[in-house]
Amino acid sequence: MLDVIGVFAERDTRDELGIGTVRDAFADIFFPGTSTLQRRARYFLFIPWMYLDLERRHISSREIAAKARREETALIDVLAKSTDHDGTIGIQARSSLKRLASNIYWQGLGVWGIRLFPGSQEQYQRLIERYPGTTSNGTRDDDGERAEGAVRPNWHLGIPSAPGGFPTVASFNLKRPEAEYLRERILSCLQGTLLAFLVDHGRIWQPVDFPWEHPQVGEFPVRIRDQLAHARNFSESIWGTALLYNLMLAELGGHRETIADYQERLRSWAALLEARKDALTRWDQRGFWGIAHSGSGHIPITTKSFIDTWLGMALSPEAPRIGANQRARQLIHDREVVLKRALARLDNFRARELWNGEAGTAQLSYRWPIAQTMVLDILRAVEREEPDA
Repeated sequence: MLDVIGVFAERDTRDELGIGTVRDAFADIFFPGTSTLQRRARYFLFIPWMYLDLERRHISSREIAAKARREETALIDVLAKSTDHDGTIGIQARSSLKRLASNIYWQGLGVWGIRLFPGSQEQYQRLIERYPGTTSNGTRDDDGERAEGAVRPNWHLGIPSAPGGFPTVASFNLKRPEAEYLRERILSCLQGTLLAFLVDHGRIWQPVDFPWEHPQVGEFPVRIRDQLAHARNFSESIWGTALLYNLMLAELGGHRETIADYQERLRSWAALLEARKDALTRWDQRGFWGIAHSGSGHIPITTKSFIDTWLGMALSPEAPRIGANQRARQLIHDREVVLKRALARLDNFRARELWNGEAGTAQLSYRWPIAQTMVLDILRAVEREEPDA
């Protein structure tokens, strides 16, 4: 639920028309354990380092949440003063930050096999005295396996040690052993994903806007290339819904310049679809839905119906004139009403007052900006001849 709230808080990426379940299904297939609120790869180590230290100090369940919060907010100040502070979570809010990095990364830590405690962050803090974990290898049998009845650690035993001075000294620059550890976790837990391919076979590249623009896309496994082709077709074709929705809002507000802007954006969108006409004509939409439904979330039948109806218009000769298409406009209107009811902007003047001229207009990239940053963090550290000091 907090991830959903976070997505709505992100400017220009909000899910105004309820297609997030499809977007997230593909994002989870490509980049498991990531979220739109994550920023840098080293947070996957900052969090366990902090909690492992609290465990070693035997901090009680009554104190651990407050102490962890103080350490996290202090870490914000440390990172903000570093030479590479881009991606510092809470750099504006500082001590008043509502959602801490530990909460943002908690699920991903479990998906990547770094967090072994099976419950929520709140459960971990509440039960820390009952299940204190272990900072050693625990009791082992003759084969090196954990002995029956031995305490299960809350964190993966291979986590590299925190560098000296942490957390009063910290940066986003991964040491080579840390990067190799994160790569090993991804390859162990997420084999077959695009994320795993990139950390294993990726070569440092200049950032691009979408995963299908990656310079090594031709080297991706066939299955991943097929998934990316479906994701790209959906991203490009569904983009028009957001542009038309914002055009309709601009018209209701009488914003002439904004109206002209969205009319031009829709023309550019139609030109994009025309340029990719051959690929979109051959698009196996049944295969697309098969992949989408294989994701981690449930896609409501109403969402599928809305998307199918839109695609029927967008992939037809109607596309260049879709801005004036009353059936397309009615589809957008009805969809917003179904989702927001009395708060639908197209019907509610007060709700429309909160519109700032941009509402969910970014083309879907399936968390690529976040994944790209973290993979490059890892690759740059792995390629260093010597571990970063």
